[in-house]
Amino acid sequence: MHRYLNIFNINLKVVDLVSKSERELKDIFSNIDQNVFLNSLKVISAFKEEGLSESDFASTTGYGYNDVGRDKIERIFAKVLGAEDALVRNQFISGTHALTVALFALLRPNDTLLSISGLPYDTLHEIIGIRENPSSLKSYNINYEQIDLVNDDFDYHKILETLKNKKIKLIEIQRSKGYSTRKSISIDKIEKVIKAIREVDQNVIIMIDNCYCEFVENISPLEVGADIIVGSLIKNLGGGIASNGAYIAGRKNLVELAAERLTAPGEGKEVGPSLGANREFLLGLYHAPSVVGSSLKTAVLTSKVLEELGYNVEPKYNDDRADIVQNIIFGNSEDLIKYCEGIQSASAIDAFALPEPTDMPGYDDKIIMASGSFTQGSSIEISCDGPIRDPFIAYQQGGLTYEYGKIALMAAVSKLIK
Repeated sequence: MHRYLNIFNINLKVVDLVSKSERELKDIFSNIDQNVFLNSLKVISAFKEEGLSESDFASTTGYGYNDVGRDKIERIFAKVLGAEDALVRNQFISGTHALTVALFALLRPNDTLLSISGLPYDTLHEIIGIRENPSSLKSYNINYEQIDLVNDDFDYHKILETLKNKKIKLIEIQRSKGYSTRKSISIDKIEKVIKAIREVDQNVIIMIDNCYCEFVENISPLEVGADIIVGSLIKNLGGGIASNGAYIAGRKNLVELAAERLTAPGEGKEVGPSLGANREFLLGLYHAPSVVGSSLKTAVLTSKVLEELGYNVEPKYNDDRADIVQNIIFGNSEDLIKYCEGIQSASAIDAFALPEPTDMPGYDDKIIMASGSFTQGSSIEISCDGPIRDPFIAYQQGGLTYEYGKIALMAAVSKLIK
């Protein structure tokens, strides 16, 4: 084993620390395994109920009329996510694209979009118009308001007062923390705030940005009252196999509006060729519960090991989790960069590359990103990134298998303490 450890410059003291941490995490890992089982049961039940067949892997081109497999995939995703309907397409470039389609589909000029989870993720700023862009929602006279979280929970008083005093068309909740220092938002908190909202406004659309959160818990936001959820297939639900795509799921009439924004009014879900993606989408979903479980174990181990070394981490290893993201707060750019270099060095692809902070589309700050993945930008594989700004946080996510995640962690920590 030592020869292989040497290839990645892994310090034997780090191996001992990881082994010790694993022994102390057995109960937490057992709980994760139970959640994997429940979510796997949900997926295989949907496959069985829809009578999935090898013939459903067949591909369509051109307009994509009568794509039986594509339509079956959308029914399966709807069942798994607790939705009336789902739009699951490889025509979505990313989760950000799917969120854009949903927002432009559901909002009209003079409507108001209200974020109740604070400032959205950086890539949404130009979409909303927080940062000026002639193609933003703001350029169509769609208004934006924001209510920040208070002590990592919703500001109930301000939310309810806002709903009582003005007409809000759509409430957006981003569950994962993005590049912020707040905690991610659990299903329990989602359920509580939706109940409070419905006491004041029965008609406001509640949309959840569910990226990084699928299968972390075994309940979907739709099952606690959300109207629409959006996520990427190169994150949790793609299982590391889907090579692109995203989904929008929820109320049937809202999904249809999104479909007509993605394709064309009057065509909606009836068009859109699968181009060979059906098998990838199905196989990815099949693996997704286990892959998310591996990512969670990698995150928990990372939290435990880095805390043992004296670093500030969030969540703590024994905290309940709402997403697969693990924060490591370094407080300086040097350690952030070293850690990302270590993750890259143990990645499957481009392990020889040295990540450097650079400008990226949609971000104000330079970003350091380690992502040696089979699919570009697939953070579910194993990745670590962060903006070069105070307090210099590494946002780690993924691990297709726990073992690969553990190897990457050992390489990163060894680089850090060298």
